[in-house]
Amino acid sequence: MNISFNDKIVVVTGAASGLGRATAIEFARQGASLSLQDVNEKGLLETKASVEALGAACFSKVVDVSRKANCQAAIDTTVEHFGRLDVLCNVAGIVGFYHVTDITEAEWERTLGINLNGPFYLSQAAIPHLLQTAGNIVNVASVSGLRGAAHLVPYASSKAALVNMTRSMALEFMHKPIRINAIAPGAMDTTMGQGTAIPDGIDMSLVQRFFNMRAPSNPEEVARFIVYVASDQTPSIHGACLSVDTGVAAD
Repeated sequence: MNISFNDKIVVVTGAASGLGRATAIEFARQGASLSLQDVNEKGLLETKASVEALGAACFSKVVDVSRKANCQAAIDTTVEHFGRLDVLCNVAGIVGFYHVTDITEAEWERTLGINLNGPFYLSQAAIPHLLQTAGNIVNVASVSGLRGAAHLVPYASSKAALVNMTRSMALEFMHKPIRINAIAPGAMDTTMGQGTAIPDGIDMSLVQRFFNMRAPSNPEEVARFIVYVASDQTPSIHGACLSVDTGVAAD
């Protein structure tokens, strides 16, 4: 199968580490030029160096995607720099474990701001450009957005909303030259959840239902799936939420 992103411009959020970094590197391997966004400037520059070492043209910008103005600026500066936009990959996300009665307003708003508002505002800014190039959007949801998830209420709620946002946008643009999809990973071997505090009294037997007998996915294989969904090889995939979760959702 011949996947090529030569002459294509791809935005990847959350590009400083984990799945975002792996996605940026995989797009670079397939010939894409990249616009990379993250709040972590150090990690962002490391990813930029990695994709440029592969020969990819790269533009990077420190962005907090929870704010609409920042998202609009990220897309505007990308198009100003490259002259077009072909793919938007909304990878940026945060996760936290909580007792539902202890979740603060700030924690709730921050989680939805990054995991849901960011993809919406970026999509809103990107769609006019993607319509011109018959481009597409890939949102990174989660298996937690397809099932209930104890002690992950903000995260699971944001990802469930992202799944239905994807489907609703896809329906709205059913007769336009654009594709809008989501993928739903399960546990991944990334830094996103590492160092996340586990509050006292959490019932880990309820959390463990999202970890099946197989090892967590590595970000590189999930990144290859994102690139495949975004490629010209998948013209019929539109309005889908595709699981890539080592079988968790099958339980």
